Amino acid sequence: MPHRPKTPNFTPKNIFLVNIEFFIAKRLTFSKREEQRMLRPIVRISVASVALSLAVMIIAVAVLTGFKEQITQKVTGFLAHVQIVSYGGNTSYEATPIGRRQDFLPQVAQLKEVAHVQAFALKPGIITSGNNMQGVVLKGVDKDFDWTFFSENMVSGAPFAFADSAATNKVAVSQTLAKLLQLKQGDSFDMLFVQDPPRVRRFSIAAIYDTKFGEFDKLYVLCDLRHVQRLNGWSAGQVSGFEIYVNSFDKLDEAYLQIEDIAGYKLLPDGTRLFVESVKQRYAQLFDWLALQDLNAWIILALMLIVAGFNMVSTLLIMLLERSQMIGLLKALGIQNASLQKVFIYQSGFIAGKGLLWGNVIGIGFCLLQQHFGVVSLNPETYYLSQAPVALELWHVLVLNAGAMAAIIAMLVLPSMLASRISPSKTLRFA
Repeated sequence: MPHRPKTPNFTPKNIFLVNIEFFIAKRLTFSKREEQRMLRPIVRISVASVALSLAVMIIAVAVLTGFKEQITQKVTGFLAHVQIVSYGGNTSYEATPIGRRQDFLPQVAQLKEVAHVQAFALKPGIITSGNNMQGVVLKGVDKDFDWTFFSENMVSGAPFAFADSAATNKVAVSQTLAKLLQLKQGDSFDMLFVQDPPRVRRFSIAAIYDTKFGEFDKLYVLCDLRHVQRLNGWSAGQVSGFEIYVNSFDKLDEAYLQIEDIAGYKLLPDGTRLFVESVKQRYAQLFDWLALQDLNAWIILALMLIVAGFNMVSTLLIMLLERSQMIGLLKALGIQNASLQKVFIYQSGFIAGKGLLWGNVIGIGFCLLQQHFGVVSLNPETYYLSQAPVALELWHVLVLNAGAMAAIIAMLVLPSMLASRISPSKTLRFA
């Protein structure tokens, strides 16, 4: 007997290996046949819409994240994350001194969230330089002071060194303050302290920094801690308080509660009561304003998703109309409505996926360009920054892509159900 070729055995198990809806959608999307040309302009508009929407979302989230990080770094650079001062000392620069040696300090320093602990002392005064005068706060720091923040924003000079024998007259001032007083690195100026009796000290500028945070730049002058102690009549073991830096700003609330539990409202032997305050509490309005920016980001994301979804829905409806005869033929061959719905959702997914690809290229490309070249500049007096900050996080990009795709597909479910309302008898009659 002649050998007969075996016919494929399409058992139910093998049928599931072939995703017929995916196959049809792929052929419809990537086909170069003549009738496909009519849909190309519509598809390109949809791709561009999705790409632009995702690019705007990536840029908006990156800029917002960078802005919040930059402002937070500037505030904590001046004031640390947590301060321990005498009760009432958080509202006045003339604070009641506390002892530098405290039993709770080792326990605070050993907390896993704590990165650094340093002492400080404050003294308000007036700088006089020629005919120029400016009220400032002299912030005394010691050898344990972390210069990282100011070194990163140093314009000229370098942090002053501490001598063991005597207090150094070197100070660090902001560029804003130097311009107001017409001073430069190496210049000297007198500082008047209104007290009884009034005192005057002469300082020399060792370094000039520029954080572009005008509110603080015009206020603080860094000097040797021993100057403030002598001006206040304190002993070498007395300071205004302690500044505490945490490893991560996200852990600030947790660290604050632990520090407050250790030192909060602690009564010292001399009757002084301690007060623990986080930078969020001290500048609540500023951080509330930063938190409000999250709402703006959500509004931008929602608007961009609506724009992309609306264009994709329009494209899907046009594809349904253009493919009505094909839908009628497939239904006449026995394909189910659910399968037809999947075909057009898959096809829309291909189009949206292409748009997301280009959106990533545009959005990430702009962020990298801004990071390295700072093409978008800002007014420092208004935004506290000289250029638009960008903090590009991989997980932000992944979440935005996944969320955008999920939202677009979800918006296409109902319009794709219109395929079930197309009648084979009516569409094939004119084929």
